[in-house]
Parts: sequence; structure tokens; C-alpha cells
Amino acid sequence: MSERSPSPFGRILRQWRSQRGMSQLRLASEAGVSTRHLSFVETGRSQPSREMVLRLAESLEVPLRERNALLASAGFASLYRESALDAPALETLRRMLEFLLRQHEPYPAFLIDRCWRVVRANGAALRGFARFAGAAPVWREQPLNLLRLTLEPGGLRPFMVNFEEVASALLAHLERAAALCASDGELASLRDEVLALPDLPESLRVPDLDQVSQPVLPLHLKRDGFELRLFSTITSVGTPQDVTLQELRIESFMPADDASDAVLRGLAGAAAG
Repeated sequence: MSERSPSPFGRILRQWRSQRGMSQLRLASEAGVSTRHLSFVETGRSQPSREMVLRLAESLEVPLRERNALLASAGFASLYRESALDAPALETLRRMLEFLLRQHEPYPAFLIDRCWRVVRANGAALRGFARFAGAAPVWREQPLNLLRLTLEPGGLRPFMVNFEEVASALLAHLERAAALCASDGELASLRDEVLALPDLPESLRVPDLDQVSQPVLPLHLKRDGFELRLFSTITSVGTPQDVTLQELRIESFMPADDASDAVLRGLAGAAAG
């Protein structure tokens, strides 16, 4: 008798377990199921209940978008909604995010989604980055994509002193995200697009997935005597039960030296005057 083929759910579940580096024994223990039953689910010999799908997804820390995909692969309806940020139900959170962006002045901050699309930006972000890429077509795109702005030859790339360091970190992050979220076609398309950009060093076209994520990412920009040394940090929006909210993050930039601090404060003062 031929061996049963894994079910769509079993195949995706095994991919997630592999990505998280978890054995069947450990996952079964954390999800409160027997190892034998988990094995049967992965091979397609047993059909999981909706509750079991959710318990396994929780144990594997699967993002909400991918939890919906897991539910669909097992024949269940999606559980987690994907709201528009301007939906009335999100008004309180929207005000909070806009407050955080304003509070970061006079330093740049962007609110971005999972594909690096800029959802909101404070005035410092628009003032500072426009000094380097304000004339570039990519800067005028709506919505602005922060990843493409950084990597495209017509964006920030010509003015980025440490381009390879920044690009290597960003591409590794993108590759890991695309590998984890296999059902996310937009993320996969973005990865293919940026890896096909012209004049990208060959060493960057195969992202280093063993690269350890840095807690902060340095950014050194220089153009016509105008210079900024920054470092960026990422802030996520807690643990919401909404796909959109989970995928939002704030990328905040801080000056790395006194000269950059003075430049950013000078731009803010000129704008206020």
C-alpha cells in the first residue's frame, strides 16, 4: 500500500514546525496533544479540529495572517479580521500611533506595514529623507515604500555611505519574512522585485539568513555636504487580534552623533519658522 500524502494542512504545519526548530515531541507537549496524533495530522491520517489548529498555531507563534491560511488549509473559515486602518473601530489606536509619530519629533519616524509601505510619517521623516531622495520618482510614489526607497538606485542608495551593511540586513529580514509567510504573495513579489534591482551587488542577491538581527541598524547618509548619521529601531503594536494591527510597526530613527542631532533640530526649526 502506498504511503498517504500529507494533507495541505499537514504540509504547512510541518513547514512551520521546521521554521521554528521544534520537534514533534516538543510541539505536541506545548499544544497539549499526543505525539502520535500530531504525527497523524502531519501525514494526513487524521483531520485536526478547529481548536487544535488554533492551539498548534499559538504554540508555533504563527502570525495572524498565516493562522487564517492554516485554518483555510484545514477547511475552516478565517478567524482573524483584517481591518482598514481608517476603520472607525481603530480610531483610538490610530490616534495613539499618530501621537507616537509626533512625539518622536524632531527625529524621523515612519509607520509601515508588512511590505514596508508607509502608512504614516512624521514631519521629520519627510524633511530629512527628502534632502536625499526628494527628486526621485520612488519618493513620489503613493504609497511610498521604505524598502524600495532604500534599495533602488534612484532612491537613497547613491547617498548611503554604508549601503551594503544596510541592504544586507534588510534583505535578510525580507527573506526570512517571505519564507515564514509562504501564503503572502505580496511579500514574495516584493522580495523578487528588490532582488532583481539593477546594480545590486551579487553578494546581496543571496541573503544571509544566518545573519544575526541587529537590535539597531546604523544609517549613514551624505549628499552635497548634507550629512546624517542615524540608527533605527522597530516597534511593533503589541499582540492585537487583527491582522492589520499585528503587521504594523514604527521605524524610528535617532541621531547617532551631535552633528546629526543639530541638523535634524535645524530642519525642524526652519519648518516651524
